[in-house]
Amino acid sequence: MKDERYHPFRDSHQDIESAHEVPDTPQTRAPAYELAFSDQDFLCREELRPVRLQLELLKPGMLMDEYGVESTVVMFGGARIPSPQNKGSARTDTLADLSKFYEEARKFAELMTAGSPKTQDVIATGGGPGVMEAGNLGAADAGGVSIGLNIVLPHEQAPNEYVTPDLCFNFHYFAIRKMHFLMRARAVCVFPGGFGTMDETFEALTLIQTGRMRRVPFLLFGEKFWRSIINWEALADAGTISEDDLELFRFVETAEEAVELIANWHQPETKRGEIPGR
Repeated sequence: MKDERYHPFRDSHQDIESAHEVPDTPQTRAPAYELAFSDQDFLCREELRPVRLQLELLKPGMLMDEYGVESTVVMFGGARIPSPQNKGSARTDTLADLSKFYEEARKFAELMTAGSPKTQDVIATGGGPGVMEAGNLGAADAGGVSIGLNIVLPHEQAPNEYVTPDLCFNFHYFAIRKMHFLMRARAVCVFPGGFGTMDETFEALTLIQTGRMRRVPFLLFGEKFWRSIINWEALADAGTISEDDLELFRFVETAEEAVELIANWHQPETKRGEIPGR
């Protein structure tokens, strides 16, 4: 969105346009002559990485602020989870069985969107297929908006068609993308998934555990799946986490159960010595 406020100085857009009107000479054709902020080769230099990191933090944040997004409900989950209609194309029988969570994700997003103001508890997904698609679809089914935080991958991830176009973002840096997932999060819901889902899950849990993020409802859909791949109690028994850390999340099976838990959730009191989240 172009800033319409009054500025006494010449607009940068005007300078980009006028740069094409100068005489065509060896000097004006030289890369050195191009305006720095419109020079893609310059912006992609190794030395400019700090600037690119800042831009990826600023752009989605500014556009979400302009749109009025106040809070989000984050949905993590596997890109390979098929819809019930497409479960016959699943690579394994287990994936086909997990297709039920596509429908639960869709239903959860629909219920959350229908029960929330337009700019609050906005569904936020990774913008791709599988569980991500289900979340954006559910929000669309409820007549609401939703966010898609896409990432450029070797096999290009295209945004699913249900993401609200004005809230469809693309990232180069995983770290900045994950910041945007959690900066406005009022709840985190995780469905079965693979390495990416595990990465997002444990990073978010670590932030909450260490007090670097405010505690929010953290729901794991599908207790059987999660217990089959992670021995949570073994971590506590070994002393690598505390018993209290097992209370940072809850297992749920259905969309309705998750919505009820979020609606009735109360911020736990901060314990002595614990760093309050920000």
